[in-house]
Amino acid sequence: MSALRRWFSPAYLWRRTVHNLVPKLAALVVAALVWLVATEGRRANIEVGFDVPLEVRDTTGGSSRRAVSDLPATVRVTLSGQRSRLQGLQVGNIQSGNIEASVDTTGAPEGSFTLPVEVRAPDGTKALRVLPTRVQGFVDSQLSRSLSVTLSAAAPPAGSLPRYTLTPDTVTLSGPSRLVRTVSRVISQPLNLGAGASASSRLVALNADGEPVTGIVIRPASVNVRRSDLGALPVKTVEVLLPPAPAKLNVLSSAVSPTTIRLVGPPAALAGLNSVIATLTYRTGNYSVAPTFKLPSGVQALDSVLVSLKVTARP
Repeated sequence: MSALRRWFSPAYLWRRTVHNLVPKLAALVVAALVWLVATEGRRANIEVGFDVPLEVRDTTGGSSRRAVSDLPATVRVTLSGQRSRLQGLQVGNIQSGNIEASVDTTGAPEGSFTLPVEVRAPDGTKALRVLPTRVQGFVDSQLSRSLSVTLSAAAPPAGSLPRYTLTPDTVTLSGPSRLVRTVSRVISQPLNLGAGASASSRLVALNADGEPVTGIVIRPASVNVRRSDLGALPVKTVEVLLPPAPAKLNVLSSAVSPTTIRLVGPPAALAGLNSVIATLTYRTGNYSVAPTFKLPSGVQALDSVLVSLKVTARP
């Protein structure tokens, strides 16, 4: 018991504390320095840049919906924080709500605008920079309209007359009215399908000049294209010939486009056909005409022909 009481004696505890006090303090300092050096990398703040999708916030009231366009898809956000915190925010692992970049267009009048980019940094980090700091865009009314889909298919092989079915054959376009109104047609991407085959084809909106219109939504974004014909049909390609001109007229030049056409009909009727003669009326002047053809019974032309002529009267 005397030994136990000695451990609780203030005088004994003081002697034990001050015994070799300098070496003890030195060891404590060394241990603290080692810990600081070992954990410096985890405690030090670093800077990392992220390409963050730019969101639009708009709570403007009113009966008509609004659309915002012409904004950059992403902005560059530089965050500062501990390495361990930022490592979980690598670009490929950004989860919704971790890093947010937005522009608030509430109350902005229709037309062009320039507004600041707002950034919300995750807990434990700090947003240092955002590039660009301000963005330009365009506020417009939201418009939806329906358009039929135009089939785009690879050139059919010789001796075939493919038929295609589109499902659906009509789609809805939505987006800023100034963009939606420029769309003149919606086409499917070309497919090379065999008889009876089907595949999905993405859609592209085009303006009157045949250029793609971006910044709008097409619903659905693709259609199913099915080739519904049975494959080879009695189709034959023949040469287009011009009839002789009347003796009183002189044909200075002539051009036939295309120079061949496809005919479909009974195999027996097509067997003896190697060319067809265009039916047209010659007259003086420079002109173009779409001729007809005198064909055997049951035979039809699949293509249209245009003939350009330069004709003068003979002296």
